[in-house]
Formats: sequence, C-alpha cells, structure tokens
Amino acid sequence: MHVTASSKNLDCPADDPSRLGVISQFPNNDPELRDQLDRLAGLAARICDAPVGLVSIVTRDEQVFFGRFGTEMTQTPRDWSFCAHAMHEKQCMVVPDATADPRFMENPLVTGEAGIRFYAGYPLLTAEGAPLGSLCVIDTKPRTDLSDDQHDTLKTLGLAAMGLLEKARNDSRHASVQRLSDAQIAKLEHKFELLSDAMPQLVWMTDAEGQVEYLNRGWIEFVGRPEGESMGHGWLAMLHPDDRILAQNVWAKSVESGTPYDIEYRLTHYSGGYRWVLTRGLPIFDDQGQVDGWIGTCTDVNAQRDAVDRLDILSRELNHRIKNIFAIISGLISMTFRGEAPASRERAMALQARVLALGRAHDFVRTHAGSDILQHPHTSLQAMLRALLEPYQNDSGDRIGISGEDPVIDDRSATPLALYFHELATNAAKYGALSDDAGKVVITVAREGDNVTMEWAEQDGPPVIPSSENGFGARLIEMSIVRQLSGSLTYDWERCGVRVTASVPLRAMAR
Repeated sequence: MHVTASSKNLDCPADDPSRLGVISQFPNNDPELRDQLDRLAGLAARICDAPVGLVSIVTRDEQVFFGRFGTEMTQTPRDWSFCAHAMHEKQCMVVPDATADPRFMENPLVTGEAGIRFYAGYPLLTAEGAPLGSLCVIDTKPRTDLSDDQHDTLKTLGLAAMGLLEKARNDSRHASVQRLSDAQIAKLEHKFELLSDAMPQLVWMTDAEGQVEYLNRGWIEFVGRPEGESMGHGWLAMLHPDDRILAQNVWAKSVESGTPYDIEYRLTHYSGGYRWVLTRGLPIFDDQGQVDGWIGTCTDVNAQRDAVDRLDILSRELNHRIKNIFAIISGLISMTFRGEAPASRERAMALQARVLALGRAHDFVRTHAGSDILQHPHTSLQAMLRALLEPYQNDSGDRIGISGEDPVIDDRSATPLALYFHELATNAAKYGALSDDAGKVVITVAREGDNVTMEWAEQDGPPVIPSSENGFGARLIEMSIVRQLSGSLTYDWERCGVRVTASVPLRAMAR
C-alpha cells in the first residue's frame, strides 16, 4: 500500500527536543555506515529503474543524505525536503509529477537544476517510533507509480537501512542503552528475513568470493530443490545448460572487478522446465574498500520474454505482407503500361522504380523484435543509402562514395529520404554524373548543431545546365525534404557537377 497525497498539513513545524535528541544519537561521519547505505540506495534505484536513490535523515534545518546514489549532493535545506513529508506517513509516499503537486511545484529541487519530477519515499522510523527520514528514489521524468514488487522491495530496503542505522547507533551509544538496541536490531534483522521470504523476488547473498550463503524462501520454492544444492556455486547447476557458461563468466567478472551483476538467464523451475529471470546484484564493501559480499535479486520475466517472441512473429508476418504489397503494386504498374507508347512506358518505369525504392527503404526501418535488433543495422542512414543506390554502383564500389556521420532513421523519415535520394540518382543517371562512365557522386553526411546536412556532389560528368522547369521529380524532392521533414534545400550548379545540400532537423530523422 502507498499514498500519493495526505489530508493533514505537512508543512512540518520545528521538531521538539525529544526527536532531535534521538537524531543526535545516529553517527553521520561513519564511512562504513555511509558505504553500506550507499549500496542500499543504489540497489533501491536500480530495482525501481530510477536514476537517484537516497537514505535521507531530516534534522531541524536540513536533510542530510546518509546514503546516496546518482547525485553529488550531500544535503539540502529542510524547506526543500520531500522526505520531511514522507517520514510522517505510515507507508510509501508517491509524488507522480512534482510540477503538478501544490506542495512541491515551486520547490527549488523541482524548478532548478535537479529537475525532480517523480518521488517515492518509504518512512524510516527509529526503535522509539520517531520519524527519522526516508529511503527514497527520484526520477527526472514523471511516472504513474512504482510496481507492487518495487513497493515491496523499497519497503524491505527501508527496513534494512533502518537496521544498519540502528546498529550504528548501538555501536556509538552509551553501554546503558546498548542492551535495548541489540534487541531492536535482532528484531529488525528478523523482520528483514520475514520480509525477504515474503517478497515475490528471489533474494540471495554471497560472501566476498561470490559463493552463495543466503537464499530466501522464494528461491527454494521457485527451483523446487533443497536449499543446500544451491549454496556455494551450486546455483549454477540450476541454470539452463545453454546459459550456464555465460552466466558464470559474467558473474566471475563482476566478482573480480567488484562491479554490479546484471544478466538474464533461464532458471530451473519446480514445474520441471525453465523460466527466464532477470538477475541483479550489488557488491557490499567493507571499511577498507574491499568487497565483503554481494546482495541481489532474481525477478521472473518469463511472461515478458514470451510477449517479445509473439511480437517478433507478428512483426515478421506484417513485414512479409507489406513487401508483398510493394511487389503487387510494381507488377500492376508493369502490366498496366505493357504495350503502351514509349513515353507512357518510360513514365511507368519511373513510377515502378519509385515503388521499389520505397520497398528497399522499408527493409531498413521495418519493425523488429528479439535478437534481430542487435544483429542488423536497419535504422542506419548509410546502410539504407548503400542498398538504395547499389544499382548505380560500379564493381570497384567507388562510383558512389558515402562518408561522414551515420544518423539513426526511423519509419517516418525513411520514406521521404528514400524518395529524395532516388530522384537525385535517377536524374544523375539520365543527365548528370552517373550518365557518364567517368562520373562519380560523393555523399557527405554531417551534423551541424541540431541539424543533419546531407550533401550530394556530382563530379566528372557532362556539363551542368540548370533546369528552368519544375517537373514532377523536382516537386517530389521538395516535398520530401521541405514539407515532410521540415528541412531546406540548396542547389549549386557547378561546372564539375550539380551539388545539392539538404539540411534536416535531427529530431525529424528519428523519434
């Protein structure tokens, strides 16, 4: 459960002396404590897919970040604090969009460089029940909410953070208070184990060498095998044989370098098969900066993987049908103008070539899912140009040169770009550099500020004669660049060949 607003007045008044006295018992200069809280803040941010995670303690005049991830700030004035509100709640406080929340819309952390939009904070309560601060995650983009799993995890990590804080207080407090703190710490640790077992995620911990020494009940129930079989390095035997070597190598590299562990693999399931899980882990460092152990989770993502596979099948079928439509249109054009006068057949061939050019452009921006995305550069401008202009290239491959930037394109920009370059190539083959065996074309792509410039330069062709007619091809070029892509065109009629420069906003090239 969580809240997005509160009926009570959260303009928090100055604290009474009793709460300030409790806060003063928590050490704020313990490097080991800060390092551990940094790890928890980082784990909270990663699990909640947020750029910033904080363990914030709210004092009379400021909030101090005992643990932080994703920011260099160590404290802010209390008047700016979201956590000063969250710590008075009984559950997670969520602010979907701070710019729309009257409490925060004029907050310097919202209007200033920090640019806070989304906030979710779980209150931290001391053993006495005093509000201390919160464990929170922050995003610079508005979000509807956290998922239920993320809420549960944030709550669990908040209790773990409170356990670390209580332990640090216990270590620094007077011996007369230490006995009570020990009991509270044991109780918090017991709560952590109970919450860990209740989490929908599989929770694990290892020693510094990467050998598993703790698994929650979720793991044991998921794999359906005795706990001992997964301890140490036994968990590797629970993986699908095809994923085992990769998972082992990635894990060994993380253990060796002390860097976060992040991978998807298939884990054995009690049903008898395998299910895909997303595994993430973070190192825990000691006061010497050495890895003291690891803590992480496995999240069942099998349903999402199945959805991707189904999308891939549908995408391939859709692309197949679109390619068939292009082929049918091309065939209809050919059949319709067969036997017509030469002038009509020439126009039909030009139209047919444009249709085929659109078909080739579609091949490079068609919807893909699954592993194909990683294997084929279907959104590369230069890759599309090479395929589009391949019929005009010579055997040595130097008749049409393409150099410079290689911006990403998508389905919105590919069609007008394909028509634009197709018309330039057709004109060059009829009247320009490509009509002569010695002629060449050089295409140079560059980024100038927020624009992409694409220069088409013809060389060593017949003498250039500027055209005074605004034919269909010229209108198609203008429509493609100026009207559809909000760009501009420049023509230079040089003796060595025409030079056409198109400038298009970078935002029009791809979403």
